[in-house]
Amino acid sequence: TIYKPSSLTTQINPSIIIGFEELNESIGKVTIIDARSPDEYDGTTPRAARGGHIPTAKNIDWNENLDDSGKLKSDDELESLYQMDRETEIVTYCQGAYRAANSYLSLKKIGFKNVKVYLGSWGEWGNDLNLPIEK
Repeated sequence: TIYKPSSLTTQINPSIIIGFEELNESIGKVTIIDARSPDEYDGTTPRAARGGHIPTAKNIDWNENLDDSGKLKSDDELESLYQMDRETEIVTYCQGAYRAANSYLSLKKIGFKNVKVYLGSWGEWGNDLNLPIEK
């Protein structure tokens, strides 16, 4: 099959992105999901100047979103994984926002409306000595 080129016009949606300043002020007011591995989350594998995680963050490794074939799990399986208040704002992050984007899509797939991605992720947070961390 030969496919013809097409064009796609896109727009950045800034409402789904959060920066470190807003996130720092939101700790305790939003649900934060750390999509990194458990070793990154607990600081065993730091990947920044400091190891650990953003205070109050829950560790749900992005791999938990995928089935054995690499596809997103069923809605029922994802709903079992993400048993949290659908009205609360949720922020996902990882090391560089790639894994966090997968978690964002998984949450949107099962109907969560108020979800954002912390674009700077741990690569930014863990290297800023002025920001709080937990281990």
